[in-house]
Amino acid sequence: MKSPFHVMIIPTLGCPSKCHYCWSSDERSPVMSIKTVREIAEWLKDYQSNQVTITFHGGEPLLAGADFYRQALPTLSEGLAHLEPTFALQSNLWLLTPEMARIFAEYNIPIGSSIDGPEEINDTQRGKGYYQKTMRGYEIAKANGLEVRFICTFTCRSVEGKEEIFNFFLENGFPLKLHPALPSLRSEDPKEWALEPEAYGELLVYLLDKYLENLSKIEVMNINDLCRCIFTRHGTVCTFVDCMGTTLAFGPDGSIYPCYRFVGMPEYAMGNVYDRPTAEDLAQSDAWKLMHAFKEFVDRECAGCPHIKYCRGGCPYNAITPTDGEIQGVDPHCIAYKRIFDEITNRLNEEMFGSGDTEMEEFGSPLQRTAKPGIMAILRAMATK
Repeated sequence: MKSPFHVMIIPTLGCPSKCHYCWSSDERSPVMSIKTVREIAEWLKDYQSNQVTITFHGGEPLLAGADFYRQALPTLSEGLAHLEPTFALQSNLWLLTPEMARIFAEYNIPIGSSIDGPEEINDTQRGKGYYQKTMRGYEIAKANGLEVRFICTFTCRSVEGKEEIFNFFLENGFPLKLHPALPSLRSEDPKEWALEPEAYGELLVYLLDKYLENLSKIEVMNINDLCRCIFTRHGTVCTFVDCMGTTLAFGPDGSIYPCYRFVGMPEYAMGNVYDRPTAEDLAQSDAWKLMHAFKEFVDRECAGCPHIKYCRGGCPYNAITPTDGEIQGVDPHCIAYKRIFDEITNRLNEEMFGSGDTEMEEFGSPLQRTAKPGIMAILRAMATK
């Protein structure tokens, strides 16, 4: 089977919100032209043969305006029809209008947005008024039949309110997907809001326990992904795979990057769609070579780790950008990944081979059956969706 190909289009790095921990917004960023969208479609048409998923990301992609999407979506949908494109959008929803929502609904576009918990916690780190503006957009999206899921960024401050945040998602019926705040490359104090790896690992274990307590009431997407990694023995989200060759990102000017996180950093551009580079041309770029050098570093340095097959050293961006493009280690969140992978593995082994009191049902030994759910219950819940 061919693997789906993921394309991220960044119409602009500009954003109207001023989140305190932001690492990617650029007020001076231009907005992508429709001509560049056409160039992207023309280039992708011959570059790729696998099914393609296209995500509009930013900055804030809605800054491009309704007319941009009114033209961009048919351009990509029709120009890449042989690749059966599907679309997604990541937005804070502030600028969503009924007109835009109807355009997105026509193409069945799911939306990822961002809420960091209850209004007070959210606005403390994302800025006063953020919560209400996003919720207004959320109501417009819902009224037009759009699916919206929220990403919650945990910082070194908000993690202290993890129970309140979890309960917010639980009580509102929102699936929970979380990100740890990264050290900002644009701040005089990069770690002011960053969530330390040790705290991130403990947070993941906490959420594993809370998920198991509320398995029929909420979906914690990160825990699902982590369990799936261990059960299938390979990464299932971009953090835990060798992403080169399966994803690309396009900046507002048509520059091509390994991932959306690098957009706006010229040293990581691999080419530009206007120049019609071939796959061989991209492979000769410094950025492409650096990504593969990171893969080789992981193969060498992590060879003895039991989780290497489905961790792959974590995210190259997290590992490389803080050291100005030098490969000095793996993703700094390695500590957190090991903590949660060990926890899930140990619990799974106990369920399957130990004498614990966790729920087994059709998995593992038929002699171990009680009401307390375990890792197998998560895997079983995923299998039924």
